[in-house]
Amino acid sequence: MLQEAKAHCAKIGARAGRVMTAPGAFDAPLAAKTLLELRKSDAVVVLGAIVKGGTDHDRIIAASCANALASLALEHNKPVALGIIGPNATYAAALERSKEYAARAVDAAVAQVREVRRIRAESRWER
Repeated sequence: MLQEAKAHCAKIGARAGRVMTAPGAFDAPLAAKTLLELRKSDAVVVLGAIVKGGTDHDRIIAASCANALASLALEHNKPVALGIIGPNATYAAALERSKEYAARAVDAAVAQVREVRRIRAESRWER
């Protein structure tokens, strides 16, 4: 997914910055927060997959991760794009969808950064 996201950035003229990995989706919000705190960071794209197991654990982790990432976006006033496949995805489905999810997450981050910049420029509002 990372390689696809970087390739998509190059294709659309966006710059992929620092990369930070996390051992799992539950750990992704801390990685995102670390990147959001960098001054040169305009947005964060979170990529990964939550594969279905024998319990509802995947749903719990997905909800927790999505909620934490949304809170971070609001806290830092920067876009956080959710490119995590799942819950309820099989390993095969995650592999099949990885390129699409990576590209969509990059597109979402770029679109949101542009929109935020446009609104701020129109209202002459600066932080």
